Amino acid sequence: MRLEKCWFCSSTVYPGHGIQFVRNDAKIFRFCRSKCHKNFKMKRNPRKVKWTKAYRRLRGKDMTQDSTFEFERKRNRPERYDRNLTENTLKAIKKIDKVRIVREERHHEKSRMKDKKAKENREAVKELEQSISLVKAPTALQHDPSLTLPIKVKVSQQQPEKTVAMME
Repeated sequence: MRLEKCWFCSSTVYPGHGIQFVRNDAKIFRFCRSKCHKNFKMKRNPRKVKWTKAYRRLRGKDMTQDSTFEFERKRNRPERYDRNLTENTLKAIKKIDKVRIVREERHHEKSRMKDKKAKENREAVKELEQSISLVKAPTALQHDPSLTLPIKVKVSQQQPEKTVAMME
């Protein structure tokens, strides 16, 4: 059973599924569903369509280089059937999947969520500065100034005389 990859989105195309398009120069394109086929016919670039693997890899959302991808590569070399070899291969596939899942989680935590905690803390402090009166009553803030957060206030320069004259 040969599992092909969709030309557009890189998902798996199982036997009997999907669409196959053969161009005049005998190049074969396989698509997992009509959505991919229609996007191909509209000449869309898979690297610019957000839901494709190519987009996710290009933007650093998915892993691009890992030794586990080596095992997924297609090999056109026929092998003689050996029951022990098949059994060992199936066991290895399960182990490789576990390793890949762990590495993807690590990639997700390292690169994508690196500064998330610090950013959330900064946003929380900023929101508290802006709406401290919702947390503590304004009268309590007047009586005990230690409850307020240290708020930085910009001091503007002196106003020109024109505006001062207008105010009087």
